[in-house]
Amino acid sequence: MPPSAASQIQLKIACAGLGRMGKRHALHFLNRTPRAELVAASTPDDDEIQWAKQHLEPYGVRLYKDYDEMLKQEGLQAVVIASVTTVHAEQAIKAIEANLHVLCEKPLSTSVEISQSVVDAAKKKPSLKVMCGFSRRFDDSYRDAFHKMDTGLIGRPSIFRSQTCDMLDPSGFFVAYAEFSGGIFVDCSIHDIDLALWFFGQDVRVKSVVSSGITAVQPELRKHKDMDNAVGIVEFYGGQIAYLFCSRMMAAGQDDATEIIGTEGKLTVNAQPMSNLVNIYEPTGVRREIPPHYYGRFEQAFVNEANEFTAACLDDLKLPMKLTGAVQAVKIGCALQESLNSGKKIYFDEVGRRVEKAVL
Repeated sequence: MPPSAASQIQLKIACAGLGRMGKRHALHFLNRTPRAELVAASTPDDDEIQWAKQHLEPYGVRLYKDYDEMLKQEGLQAVVIASVTTVHAEQAIKAIEANLHVLCEKPLSTSVEISQSVVDAAKKKPSLKVMCGFSRRFDDSYRDAFHKMDTGLIGRPSIFRSQTCDMLDPSGFFVAYAEFSGGIFVDCSIHDIDLALWFFGQDVRVKSVVSSGITAVQPELRKHKDMDNAVGIVEFYGGQIAYLFCSRMMAAGQDDATEIIGTEGKLTVNAQPMSNLVNIYEPTGVRREIPPHYYGRFEQAFVNEANEFTAACLDDLKLPMKLTGAVQAVKIGCALQESLNSGKKIYFDEVGRRVEKAVL
């Protein structure tokens, strides 16, 4: 903790879940968010408790195996929720009802209705800051691209093309994860969907979705009605289209990229992924290494997210995105996942209701 932190008023925050992302969130609030104090963490997992005893408890973080008990800790002001997806909404609502600010990992739920229940709970407590953590909104490059687009540099944004492509994990993690992840569009493309909503405008309305996919390397995914590669097209009222590609089989590493194509130009983000500015010169040519995983690409974005959420809570600042957008992203993701399995195009009317065919 920086020396100046002791003299500041700090947000007392707890971390729910200490899995892959939970550990990262906990350490961000512990070591890299000067205006926050990580005071508690919870997990029902014994291995995660052992990790926390080594990495969190020595710094004054109180550990719990029961989430509900943690919420009762005196002086607690906020919770970051990084548990398994299936309990995100339940834990968020409990925290809201306990008058705590909430930063919840995406998605709020794999169900549109359950996601909406979090929004409904938050509406009853307007003084609380409740945010779904779409980390790319805190990435410097995406923010710069949005600013350039927003100032009219590329004219009217019309086509949005974005991909989230994970490095192949032969361990079977994503096969097991698919049982409760909501599918590749809800879990993987949800970031790209959120970006499309950001760049096209949070209140943009979906006209239709259609998708297709394959299981190229992990056929076991089929038992969960999921794929390891998929493409989706989302058409919006107003004449915009989002083209999404998601994959779990990249050989070189994490390959996430975005294009925003306007009537007068185009912006790209991470079109040529790289870990840093080092070039490797070999007999076969010149190459650059790329991050091996999502966190390697967006680590600083997660840190930015933690600091800006903390500032919003302490200074009563406006959050950078509407919570309703998280529900809209899940709605689109679920529709794309449904189309992936049914092979049918799904249509919506101008108020967001499903219709059997396109409205002419």
